[in-house]
Amino acid sequence: MKTIARFGVTATAALLAVFSGWRIWDYYMESPWTRDGRVRADVVSVATDVSGLVSEVAVRDNQSVRKGQLLFRIDNQRARLALRQAEAVLAERRTARDQAEREAARYQALLGSASVSQQKQEQAQASYDEADAAYRQALADRDLAELNLARTEVVAPVNGVVSNVSLRPGDYASAGQGVLALVDSNSLRVEGYFEETKLARIHVGDPVVVHLMGEGRELTGRVESIAAGIADRERSDTHGALANVNPTFNWVRLAQRIPIRVALDPAPQGMLLVTGRTATVTVSSSSH
Repeated sequence: MKTIARFGVTATAALLAVFSGWRIWDYYMESPWTRDGRVRADVVSVATDVSGLVSEVAVRDNQSVRKGQLLFRIDNQRARLALRQAEAVLAERRTARDQAEREAARYQALLGSASVSQQKQEQAQASYDEADAAYRQALADRDLAELNLARTEVVAPVNGVVSNVSLRPGDYASAGQGVLALVDSNSLRVEGYFEETKLARIHVGDPVVVHLMGEGRELTGRVESIAAGIADRERSDTHGALANVNPTFNWVRLAQRIPIRVALDPAPQGMLLVTGRTATVTVSSSSH
């Protein structure tokens, strides 16, 4: 009996060891989880639409802002002068167009009489058409001047946090050149880079648990999308439109890392989601 008991204990221990080993193998080699995760967000490079001297900076570094909130102003004296000039030209063109319209109407009323020829009427109509085109051009120039004046105030295009604010009053800002970064808080997400061997167990909509490095609390979310492709570092294009493939081949092939985008649920109160933070991402696969 003692021998049977010892055999039973040994067999049970062996089975537990095999089961534990299989579970550890499945967790580390097959289960869809990775330590290679990052907090990501869309970053807007804020730039002015009109060039000029900065007259006011309304935000400080790392300040939270709302969409439409003033970030900085460009000195608007030149824009205001341009608007006044455009309005003066518009008034002049409006007067010329009204005069040409009256002339065209007068010749149209007299058409057929002995004192007005068809040619005179056509010339009057052409003069009106030319004056009307000049008026519409002046109207567009006025609208553009108004737009340029409005664009001297640069506002936040999205909700978020401004970063890398080194802009100061007196700096010259060039149109289209980014002067500060705005991290879009509505686009915060986690991207996990999973081995391609684990993709079969990952599906869009699967629940996800995220642990940030140095943070005791966890985040939850769901798989939003799986990357459609990654760059092939073994291949480059040539001028002849043929692929230039690296002839080397390693016998030990490492699994490629595929980006998985995770949409996050609301974060716990006080948790700081900083773009670039490291995360461990675990997917609760529906195929488990």
